Amino acid sequence: MSFSGAALAATLALYARQSLLVAYMLVGLLFGPSALGLLNDPKLITEMAHIGIIFLLFLMGLNLQPQELLRMIGKTSVVTLVSSLLFAVVGMLVAMLWQYSLTEVLVIGIAMTFSSTIIGLKLLPTTILHHQRSGEIIISILLLQDFLAIFVLLMIPLLAQSNEIPWLEIGGRLLALPLLIVLVYAFQRFILLKVMRHFDRIREYIFLLAIGWCLGIAVVADWCGLSYEIGAFIAGISLAASPIALFIADSLKALRDFFLVMFFFSLGAGFDVGHLSAVFWPGLVLALLGLMVKPVVFKKLLQGGGESIKRSTDIGIRLGQMSEFSLLIVFVALQAGLIGMQAALLVQFATLLSFILSSYLVVWRLPTPIAISDRLRQD
Repeated sequence: MSFSGAALAATLALYARQSLLVAYMLVGLLFGPSALGLLNDPKLITEMAHIGIIFLLFLMGLNLQPQELLRMIGKTSVVTLVSSLLFAVVGMLVAMLWQYSLTEVLVIGIAMTFSSTIIGLKLLPTTILHHQRSGEIIISILLLQDFLAIFVLLMIPLLAQSNEIPWLEIGGRLLALPLLIVLVYAFQRFILLKVMRHFDRIREYIFLLAIGWCLGIAVVADWCGLSYEIGAFIAGISLAASPIALFIADSLKALRDFFLVMFFFSLGAGFDVGHLSAVFWPGLVLALLGLMVKPVVFKKLLQGGGESIKRSTDIGIRLGQMSEFSLLIVFVALQAGLIGMQAALLVQFATLLSFILSSYLVVWRLPTPIAISDRLRQD
């Protein structure tokens, strides 16, 4: 039912020259419990959609050489940290204006900090920008934001348990990251690559092995207290220098897109329209401020770092929305009892709205694989 509806909506969207991502979200909203009620368990769709995010991070890692990644992270760290602080302040001011509690103000401000890895990379032409400077900058900023988001996700349940900061547990989880990287590279070098080279003519086996490697390391990372996404990214980048990386990346694109359709569908299905009136105005202000402030801040910071006006403007527009991590952070905070349901719905609505408006903006103005204009459609 979900894919039939998404296929019909995608067809109508293409004829109407609209964004496919927006069509998927609107179909999810229509089929969800708060509208037609054809989908009674959006949680199941959300869990399936999470696999799409994992594959996206895995493929992102496959397109990055480790040395280049470290170089770009060093150059974009100041941009990421300064912009994150400014965006958090904007989110906190909006929450204070609508008189949310202090804890909710902090959580809403943090949720405002991040840009969407899904939107940023889904609308990035793979063969045009991934190997050019714009793509490298976008990926390094998003990766640093993901690390910050994961640190926040680690902190929320720990801080909710007591008034004391559990430094020992936090330190243990942070130490797990370099240890995981060392173990992954050792296994990849001495075992995985040898097996791949021995059976590289059997494409079905290489395809299966790549999926197993991606999901296996994702699970190990989750066991270590990190996240599935970080594990998948490490699994991808460990194979980036391998001659088989291009084949793996090409083979998994269709599987990634399958699950990403589910992701955008689940965004719409999970929103409760019945509570929209309570969060409409603050959510609208939060989304619009993000779309106006983020491109300007990124543009100014990148220009200050020596990037051209055109490249800085392009990157700023692509990173102008809120993030799927925003949804995850408020969900964890809600489960921990740090915020109320209305604050969680506010971030959910603002994120969904920013996804829709940002997708339109990028698809209409910049080169993307699903651009409205034939001139801008690139992949």
